[in-house]
Amino acid sequence: MWSRLFWPATALVMVSIAALLFRHALVAAFRRWTGHTNEDSLFLQAVRVPSMLWCVVLGLFVALEMADLPPRMASQIQIVLESAIILSVTITVAGVLGSIVAAASERRALAVAVTGLFRTAVRLTVLVIGGLVLLSSLGIAITPILTALGVGGLAIALALQDTLANLFAGLHLLADRPIRVGDYVRLSVENVEGHVLDVGWRSTRIRMLQNNVVVVPNKRVAESVITNFDLDETRTGISIRVAVGYDADPDQVERALVEEARAAVGQVPGLLGDPPPVARLIPGFGEYSLEFTLTCQTRRIVDQFLVQHELRKRILKRLRAEGIAIPMPPVMRRA
Repeated sequence: MWSRLFWPATALVMVSIAALLFRHALVAAFRRWTGHTNEDSLFLQAVRVPSMLWCVVLGLFVALEMADLPPRMASQIQIVLESAIILSVTITVAGVLGSIVAAASERRALAVAVTGLFRTAVRLTVLVIGGLVLLSSLGIAITPILTALGVGGLAIALALQDTLANLFAGLHLLADRPIRVGDYVRLSVENVEGHVLDVGWRSTRIRMLQNNVVVVPNKRVAESVITNFDLDETRTGISIRVAVGYDADPDQVERALVEEARAAVGQVPGLLGDPPPVARLIPGFGEYSLEFTLTCQTRRIVDQFLVQHELRKRILKRLRAEGIAIPMPPVMRRA
């Protein structure tokens, strides 16, 4: 008996060692070819343990062919090995693709940032395909299972209408791309404004400027009028209203506002000099004052708060230095 197992055992050890050496050579060549990128590390980390298992399974296949086993036992062992290979490959590919897609999105290798729903869809697609291949290798007919899933899916769809509505709304957001991860958006339905963190299978997460995370169902997001401040163009225009007395020279006020805004370019973060700032006298005449608007451009919508703060301080100092009065209503003067 031991003599009959000697050569299969020897083949198992030799083939496994040869496969492991070949695996090591492939890993080294792959690292040189990819240049040690982030995707390289994610891929190698995901396949490191499964690839060692595959080398051992290859040795088991060769040993099984050399061993003098009953045909029925040999076929059952072979089916188990094939199923293990299919299952491990499926899980490994699903994890690798999800990680690589996420990493590629983080370094902007993809056109848009990837949402959690998209990563889940990638993994789920691979798992479904691998499951069908596994069932087919086990000799299980797939058609009756698909039919049963279709009938059961109809019952589940009726019971989970709200959940499925959010799921399909998320798919709509993913396909139409009115919002993307990282965009600064404003929703009319929920009066929510902030940066998009993720679009999941049920809800969208938005971080507001107060650092609070608001979770909005995908259906409400899809129904909302969305203002996306980062879609196509991140530059945003802001207007600062300035009121001066009727005794002020309009040309002097306009020149002072524009000069202060131009001088702030490069000193105030987020303030752009192109297109240049402009000051305009508002149509019509106020009851107590002349009103001007100073229009500038900021790099992003979130830069407007600091820019307006700094420009208002500069404008106030400039108007005081030039003796240009800012009028007050009579009620405030009497108080």
